[in-house]
Amino acid sequence: MSWFAEHYDLLRGIHIIAVIAWMAGMLYLPRLYVYHTKAIPGGELDTTLQTMELKLLRMIINPAMILTWLAGLSLIAADGQIRGWGFLLEPWMVTKLAGVIFLSGWHGFLAGARKKFAAGTNQRSEKFWRATNELPFIAAIIMVLAVTTEFLRR
Repeated sequence: MSWFAEHYDLLRGIHIIAVIAWMAGMLYLPRLYVYHTKAIPGGELDTTLQTMELKLLRMIINPAMILTWLAGLSLIAADGQIRGWGFLLEPWMVTKLAGVIFLSGWHGFLAGARKKFAAGTNQRSEKFWRATNELPFIAAIIMVLAVTTEFLRR
């Protein structure tokens, strides 16, 4: 049995904790952008929000995403060794992997938006950030239900 399979429960726990941190950050960052759209460029609020956004990304969101990916790939390796690799083609797993790709892309989009706010070139409205704020949570709902229910299982 491999190290991954022997430590499956530990990896699963680390994965869940990392996902919680990643999701929390990705739900909070767009909320900061909502307020940032109202800030005067170069003003005190602008400077404060830039600092908060940068720290949120560098200290919470980025490390949490990396840990989520590492623990998730380790779980895939363990599952592959324990029950074979066929599960990767199951609808629930395809749904989960699609969700992870979406969340990773959204993460990149949010990081790019932070750079635009910092450069004073943001073109997105407060309404846009409010409307898209819940996208990670919707993705999480779909992914969790796909994994934990028979909804997408054969």
